[in-house]
Amino acid sequence: MEEILRRQIEKIVKLTDDEFSFVLSHFTARSYKKHQYLVQANNPAPNDNFVVKGLLKSFYIDDAGKTHILQFAMEDWWISDPQAYHNKVNATLNIDCLEDTDIFFISIDNREKLCAEMQKMEYFFMKKTTAGYIALQKRILSLMSQKSEERYAQFVQLYPDLLSRVPKALIASYLGISRETLSRMSTF
Repeated sequence: MEEILRRQIEKIVKLTDDEFSFVLSHFTARSYKKHQYLVQANNPAPNDNFVVKGLLKSFYIDDAGKTHILQFAMEDWWISDPQAYHNKVNATLNIDCLEDTDIFFISIDNREKLCAEMQKMEYFFMKKTTAGYIALQKRILSLMSQKSEERYAQFVQLYPDLLSRVPKALIASYLGISRETLSRMSTF
């Protein structure tokens, strides 16, 4: 499991064995079962989670009880409630497992300590955070400006592996369309 985390980090910064041991000492490994929550709304969300194995979803339930999928996270992806994590407040989002999942997590306190002591990791997290903001902007613009067919085609292009792993109802929620609309589009 450690090697997967190391490969993730070394896509951006190279580490010696000693440096990686130091980095790893700031993370904790944990396993979750399918349907188990990592984060629940109105509770603390003190960790940023790197997915080693498995699949998770981040979602919000509005006042009318409707579920809105914000993000999926599979192997080699990060997931958290950024507002809760960085501001040390209770979560707005829920994060649960769609499959049995293994993660490495890092608390905000450990992340801040690690970044203060190791410039390489400060750079790594800055690059990952920036990439996340860019992806979020693209997703919001897609929801605002693209037709449902275009959003579905983009999803298929960007995340082909998720099509066989995520129930269609969840993909529809992520795309902001009905399950019926998704079924019509996915038959083409």
